[in-house]
Amino acid sequence: MAKSRTDRRTAPPRADPHSERVLIVDFGSQVTQLIARRVRESGVYSEIHPYDRVDDAFLKSFQPKAVILSGGPASVHQAGTPRAPDALWTLGVPVLGICYGQMAMQAQLGGHVEAGATREFGRASLRVTGASKLFAGLWKKGARPSVWMSHGDRVIEPAPGFKPVATSKGAPFAVLADDKRRFYGVMFHPEVHHTPDGAKLLENFTRRVAGCDGTWSMKAFKEDAIRRIRKQVGKGRVICGLSGGVDSSVVAALLHEAIDDQLTCVFVDTGLLRQGEAKQVADVFRGHYNIPLISRDASELFLRKLAGVEDPEEKRKMIGATFIDVFEEEARKVGDAEFLAQGTLYPDVIESVSFAGGPSVTIKSHHNVGGLPERMKLKLVEPLRELFKDEVRALGRELGLPDALVGRHPFPGPGLAIRVPGEVTAQKLAILRRADAIYLDEIRKAGLYDDIWQAFAVLLPVLTVGVMGDARTYDFVLALRAVTSTDGMTADFYPFEMDFLGRAASRIVNEVKGVNRVVYDVTSKPPGTIEWE
Repeated sequence: MAKSRTDRRTAPPRADPHSERVLIVDFGSQVTQLIARRVRESGVYSEIHPYDRVDDAFLKSFQPKAVILSGGPASVHQAGTPRAPDALWTLGVPVLGICYGQMAMQAQLGGHVEAGATREFGRASLRVTGASKLFAGLWKKGARPSVWMSHGDRVIEPAPGFKPVATSKGAPFAVLADDKRRFYGVMFHPEVHHTPDGAKLLENFTRRVAGCDGTWSMKAFKEDAIRRIRKQVGKGRVICGLSGGVDSSVVAALLHEAIDDQLTCVFVDTGLLRQGEAKQVADVFRGHYNIPLISRDASELFLRKLAGVEDPEEKRKMIGATFIDVFEEEARKVGDAEFLAQGTLYPDVIESVSFAGGPSVTIKSHHNVGGLPERMKLKLVEPLRELFKDEVRALGRELGLPDALVGRHPFPGPGLAIRVPGEVTAQKLAILRRADAIYLDEIRKAGLYDDIWQAFAVLLPVLTVGVMGDARTYDFVLALRAVTSTDGMTADFYPFEMDFLGRAASRIVNEVKGVNRVVYDVTSKPPGTIEWE
């Protein structure tokens, strides 16, 4: 028999998934987030903190089970470059330095680093020359594993206590080990998928070297998050903005399990959603979960606001501002709400702290509900702020959300408006919505949906001449886009077979009135972005 809500609230406490923590000190690498993700995949919770915010006091309060020093763009032999706090070396916990992290470790402990005569970028071959706990069950002496390098400097004299256990063409001390103090340094990047054994090596560090038991899982996180939500909310009422996307859907399902009828969801149909999305939201949350749901069709309002707007940034700002106005209006109907739930993720938290206080370039504005808590005098509930996107999907499955929703491709907050370059009209949206549905249908039929990070259609502001049934047409060009990625930070186009593209294009041209030409976008990120606007 399923437990009642009262039973769940009085259930005995479980193991804290945060009880074992690995600290990742960020020296500015573009792939530091991948380190955290790989560590979590080994069953151990990890957090990233910029080097200039990690001092002796922070180390004492954080109490890490182990520490990883990331790569970075600086050169250790230059003055004023980043370092780890001195207290780290007497903390008594294992430390792993990756690339710049290895060189910083060596420089601080008495080794010597200089600019290398030969740089290593891309795939490289290690030669394992000795045994180490880091290699347990993975590499033996004489092995030649493939790794991914990205360095110009190198260690030329190891610090006392370290022994070389692997070398490469451009790095005579590619791996250094001090098994007694449990200090290790690698010149390659184990966190990237181009290093095939990298995940296993990091698991060796967290589980074998650091002795972590592996309490981090989505099941454990769910139970802990439910306890924390109940403690924060008490008997208060919570409003959750549902977009139909993965993040807000998982937040809603998690809150519903934690506080049941204290939750009310608000769904604003902007008219910029894909085909059938508004109905799917209602079916899942009102029908399946029986969650109180306020739904507002504001499509005409959004179209009026967007009339004549062509600049992408203006579109995003207009949509964001209008969404806030509508959401606030509908949320007031709840009356006595004290909390607003948001789907903030860990990458959002990391990126909100600019590395070393440096400036960052705004590529494009992001659509969220920023500003609402202050305007509505609400307290924030952000139960996903510790999770990466792939962990959110895993949590959604743990909560029983349908896989068609949890596994769906990312969808931008401004919706189809940024897939219609130029002015947005009802006619253009109708054309794009139908064409996009056909494209995704063909991808699913081909069994390719889960192999692709994101796929969508873009209706270009270009009319071309065509011939249909011996008659001249002058209709829109539709661009198809599909990319592969691990985190959305970089991406490459998906290499469809030409037969597939031909089938998709043929269906679109034949079934969607207003399109007479289809093209495929083969631009990677960088130099392009995934979305067109």
